Amino acid sequence: MGSGKTTVGRALAKKLNKRFIDSDHEVEARTGVSIPVIFEIEGEASFRQREADAIRDLTAQENIVLATGGGAVLNAESRKFLHERGTVIYLRAGIQSILQRTRHDKNRPLLRTGDPRKKLEELESQRDPLYQEVAHLVVETGRPNVQFLVQSILDKLPQQFGSESDDSTKQTMSPENNSSSKVLNVDLGERSYPISIGSSLLSDSQFLQSQIKGKRIVIVTNTVVAPIYLAGLEAGLRAAGKDVVSVVLPDGEEQKNWTSLMLIFDALLEQKCDRKTTLLALGGGVIGDMTGFAASAYMRGVPFVQVPTTLLSQVDSSVGGKTGINHPLGKNMIGAFYQPQAVIADIGTLQSLPDKELSAGLAEVIKHGAIIDAAFFDWIEANMAALRAKDAAALTHAILRSCEIKADIVRQDEREGGLRAILNFGHTFGHAIESGLGYGKWLHGEAVGCGMVMAADLSCRLGYMDYVSKTRIKQLVEAAGLPTVAPDLGEERWLELMEVDKKNEGGKIKFILLKPLGQAVITSVPQDILLQTLRSCISH
Repeated sequence: MGSGKTTVGRALAKKLNKRFIDSDHEVEARTGVSIPVIFEIEGEASFRQREADAIRDLTAQENIVLATGGGAVLNAESRKFLHERGTVIYLRAGIQSILQRTRHDKNRPLLRTGDPRKKLEELESQRDPLYQEVAHLVVETGRPNVQFLVQSILDKLPQQFGSESDDSTKQTMSPENNSSSKVLNVDLGERSYPISIGSSLLSDSQFLQSQIKGKRIVIVTNTVVAPIYLAGLEAGLRAAGKDVVSVVLPDGEEQKNWTSLMLIFDALLEQKCDRKTTLLALGGGVIGDMTGFAASAYMRGVPFVQVPTTLLSQVDSSVGGKTGINHPLGKNMIGAFYQPQAVIADIGTLQSLPDKELSAGLAEVIKHGAIIDAAFFDWIEANMAALRAKDAAALTHAILRSCEIKADIVRQDEREGGLRAILNFGHTFGHAIESGLGYGKWLHGEAVGCGMVMAADLSCRLGYMDYVSKTRIKQLVEAAGLPTVAPDLGEERWLELMEVDKKNEGGKIKFILLKPLGQAVITSVPQDILLQTLRSCISH
């Protein structure tokens, strides 16, 4: 409710030259009374049956855009009809946005008693998994700009959606055409872009053509990823009519430096690449960060596309436009905010991922639950075994929810002026581990996992979080296959390394802590308590 289904639906129907129907209005037309009256006289259960009957009949019609009531997904038969008979678009809105949009609406019986916020939180917890189950596309509504939302939906719909042929419509939604893929939008105005999550995306030349606009493509990858995926991607792009050149860099966090960056520039200049050239990052976070930085600087900015092949890059580093390289004195201290044109997360690439790399990515998944979504943290706890077993459904949900969380934060604070810094939970400690041991000794996700344990300990010592929550974080990090004991770098060295951090202000080390689990706070801390955490968490 309150996500804009009716408004967006009407505008979308007009663009597609289809008839618009609202299932709530249909129920009212059939009964002759308003929905609040049906609720009052017959109760919710009777209304839900009337709603299900209407959806059964409406989904049998052709050439319509249907806006359903928010609770329509509660009926299993309705979910089946919606998913099988149409293209389902989930307009996802934050609770605060829904509250603002519905605060003066007297026609929402579920919000007329008690605490509306609490009720919305209950409804979201109950309904969101069902929305995810039934949806073909997920669209973050963000700011209520109807024209932008409609255009972003049109951009993501199958190319033949408007065809009058029923067979044609079904064909576009077949598995070969990625009907199971999820799409969400990072809403940054003119810099907005889609994140596509699904299987077999890299082998679908039609899909690649729709997502990668440039004619000339330079793929940047590394010596580990290239033998597995480069030839297939090159073939898919060429089949889509692209001219393709590839640059293969050495692998490893220790290679995220000026020398590797120069190799990209060398190739671009040697190939006489112009401003219309699109750079494509095929690999993990290191490749994505360096390719993005190169794209931001070459000819003062050329388009680039992220094709992340590790879990860590799919859930975190490929989204949000942070690019850069490391310096011996600090991680990611040289770079730029530069948004990609698109992010293509093919979960099939995770099947070849070593277990250690998968665990590293799970650190960032855990982080998203810990800082902002306690219910997602609960889900991760319950599904850790499935995630580590590379279960496709579990991985898809983890990637989608992580990207939703990060996209919403980036939308509100693109350049890390405040809120976005909460995405660095565990990173102040983690970056110190990486710098102190030497880049590449620990994977980034391993350092972040251990850093989260340390940040949870610090949160507990400050009274922000209870002991049980601290223990849950440590146990979940451990269950993900990540280290929970930090290396002994020496207290002075620890402090020195943490002082070189982008979040610091006025010489004070800033930490992202939990107050409580599911809610982050940015703060400096007394040094004596910080030292207690260091002494408690490091190996001796």
